[in-house]
Amino acid sequence: MSRPFHVAILLLTGFWMLEVCAGNPQIEHWQTTNGANVYFVAAPEIPMLDVRVVFAAGSARDSASKGLANMTSGLLKEGAGELDADAFSRRLGATGARLQIGSARDMAYATLRTLADAQYAEPALELFVDAISRPRFDDTAIERQRARILIALKHKQQSPGTIATEAFFQALYADHPYASPTDGNEKTVGAIKRADIVAFHQQYYVARNAVIAIVGALDQARAKSIAERISKPLAAGEKAAVLPEIAAPSAQEKRIDFPSIQSHVRVGLPGMRRDDPDYFPLLVGNHALGGNSLVSILFREIRSKRGLSYSAYSYFMPMAQAGPFVAALQTDRTQQTEALKVLHETIKQFVTEGPPAADLDSARSNLIGGFPLRIDSNSKIVEYIAMIGFYALPLDYLDTFTQKVAAVTPEAVKDAFSRRVDIDRLVTIIVGRADAESNDS
Repeated sequence: MSRPFHVAILLLTGFWMLEVCAGNPQIEHWQTTNGANVYFVAAPEIPMLDVRVVFAAGSARDSASKGLANMTSGLLKEGAGELDADAFSRRLGATGARLQIGSARDMAYATLRTLADAQYAEPALELFVDAISRPRFDDTAIERQRARILIALKHKQQSPGTIATEAFFQALYADHPYASPTDGNEKTVGAIKRADIVAFHQQYYVARNAVIAIVGALDQARAKSIAERISKPLAAGEKAAVLPEIAAPSAQEKRIDFPSIQSHVRVGLPGMRRDDPDYFPLLVGNHALGGNSLVSILFREIRSKRGLSYSAYSYFMPMAQAGPFVAALQTDRTQQTEALKVLHETIKQFVTEGPPAADLDSARSNLIGGFPLRIDSNSKIVEYIAMIGFYALPLDYLDTFTQKVAAVTPEAVKDAFSRRVDIDRLVTIIVGRADAESNDS
């Protein structure tokens, strides 16, 4: 192995940890010739290049073919252009680059990490572009990917936490595209055909539906060249349609029998969008309620004071439309009833009375103090600026984040939670032994 290639491997596997962030990254924005939005941050401190391309091509676009978005994105590395899956993998390995792909409800993404020097970056970029724009979708690769997904679906059936989360999404979102599991189910995955995958790729993996984020040791001219290189092979296409708004659910409680010692509980309702005007009051308020690890109100009331749960927490998952607000805990089934009662009472008190001043101070300090760690590497920055582009957030989002957190008052939190968290509409999912209550002592 040559010394330059050995250095490349060390850099890409994380042994050389020299990435620094002097202040917040300065984001530049433009569009490619065929309509892809580009977000670029120059980071000359280390000789690395990170590229992330995001498409509005997540499972919310599956329609009746649940799991189609997940299968499509998973096949991007399974052969592209003239290279079948094995040849593509070997060629990628020879570059020393790291290629990651994935999908969620809103988006599908592909991320490349390589040395910025052209002798390493150029062959890696060639493979990256082919994976996005010219995936082969060979029959053998499709069946191999289908088999992987079906195995993963069987494993999920053995996880009470996963069962609780998926039932929670289904109860919250009903007929909305967010309701379905991102990887579909055995029936729908088994029915997906190659023609479905090709059509999905042709519709959604297009320039006007793409955000290209670039971070690294390069100037704007080279970044523009790379962005055009990524975008040019893509059809211009059209931006994906706006997802429907979320209908407020009715209050409900659903119990799912599962042979586990612990009960897994999810409580919540649709929460907020990524660009929500209440974003910061809800973010800071939730950090006090259940997001601030071992010092949150939920953890204190349920675990520390009463010993009712192994874990208790809450979070918002902001998405293109209102992603969920979730409060969750795991508890011994013999303590399930009391734990659930305390969870509901704590949320109700927080919504009606607002956060105690000390808890809000702690939440603000924790969010502000931890913010530099969110952008302390190029790989984190490229994810952030891709998110900023995908959800059309202001370019100064990172610059103003801590100021907006610091400006959140107890009154603002109480106002936002009282309007957005309707305690009379809370959805509750419990996964555990059906005889849990009869075992209460």
